[in-house]
Amino acid sequence: MRIVIAGQGYVGLPLAVRAAEVGHRVVGYDVDERRIKRLAVGESYVEDIPGERLRPLLDTGAYLPSADPADVAGFDVAVITVPTPLRDGVPDLSYIEASAKLLGRHLRPGATVVLESTTYPGTTEELLAPLLEAGSGLRAGADFHLGYSPERIDPGNPVWKLENTPKVVSGTTPEGLAAVSDFYGQLVERTVPVSSCKEAELTKLLENTFRHVNIALVNELAMFAHDLGIDVWEAIDAASTKPFGFLRFTPGPGVGGHCLPIDPSYLSWRVERALGQSFRFVELANDVNSHMPDYVVRRLTEALNQRRRSVNGSRVLVLGLAYKANTGDARETPAARIVDLLTRQGAEVRAADPHVVAGVHVAEPHIPGQRTTAHEGGPLAAVHRVEATPEELAAADAVVLLADHDEFDYAAITAHARYVLDCRRRLTGAAVEVL
Repeated sequence: MRIVIAGQGYVGLPLAVRAAEVGHRVVGYDVDERRIKRLAVGESYVEDIPGERLRPLLDTGAYLPSADPADVAGFDVAVITVPTPLRDGVPDLSYIEASAKLLGRHLRPGATVVLESTTYPGTTEELLAPLLEAGSGLRAGADFHLGYSPERIDPGNPVWKLENTPKVVSGTTPEGLAAVSDFYGQLVERTVPVSSCKEAELTKLLENTFRHVNIALVNELAMFAHDLGIDVWEAIDAASTKPFGFLRFTPGPGVGGHCLPIDPSYLSWRVERALGQSFRFVELANDVNSHMPDYVVRRLTEALNQRRRSVNGSRVLVLGLAYKANTGDARETPAARIVDLLTRQGAEVRAADPHVVAGVHVAEPHIPGQRTTAHEGGPLAAVHRVEATPEELAAADAVVLLADHDEFDYAAITAHARYVLDCRRRLTGAAVEVL
């Protein structure tokens, strides 16, 4: 079949590559021309898709990265994997709308369209279907198939990949469900059908809200435990030995990516708009997790004060700009807030991250002499990038471990750093303080 994957990010690129590997002809469409140019020469910006896996598909023509809308024509199956950000607390579905209008112009009878972007229940049937129908003159369910299948990509996960993670599938009709299930059944080991698109949309929000709320619980517990002089990490270790009724979640400097800082708010917004009620668990979790970067800076400030240093004028080395270990994913990363707060307070901030590449995962580096607050690329583009050498570690008044990439030399950190605030419990030593 001829497949179009609209959006070539952390979700769309693995899906496009997998579809090409099983024998389909795949167009990976994206409006970001820089991204398309990199893909066209076999350069991947997603760790789960190395260049060695991408280049053979380019050579055979099985995979075509494109920013040309004309290449979308003639598809049998189209999957929308575009971002769905929040703008001032309100879901921004403009990328879905733009994709729907483009696909609608090329939609043919018998084709299948699937939405994977995370959104509130009702989007597929109430927003996507009318746009496709208006652009094509066809009717969803009668002339073409339409469904929703939530993405479950976990960047950098060494065990659970697209292929072996169960895939929830749905359709607006029984025939649509069958078409969606048949397509994904060629890509993954197991599909999980649900009765309607709304249940599938809610499934994704439930998964992420569950994590968001539980991470907020241990984050707030970590703050209270520190003030009470209790080792929360030891308590979590002990609780994790219980073989039933407990799932392990650990504290951190804040949440990042699309799933936790954004997705639960889609559910909260939908509940407020449709029912006029607040989703209190989500709002509380948002409040706790969004303020963890502030708590990290407060802990660092206290530690420097104890050492007769102020943040103003101190040299701080931040280790890890990504929101999670062993990836370059800097979407909604708490490191941005931490770097910005420290810089505003007068710290000389330096950062090391072997995965986050300027111009790929974050904006290009700042122009020398330009103020951080004025730079349009934000604090991660403006921060001075270095390698975590023994000299850099020794020169820092404080080292803050935010993302515990395996590439960091942890023995060197403990040997050379004068003080470390470890937000991931990766280190031990006299100079190490755990979040």
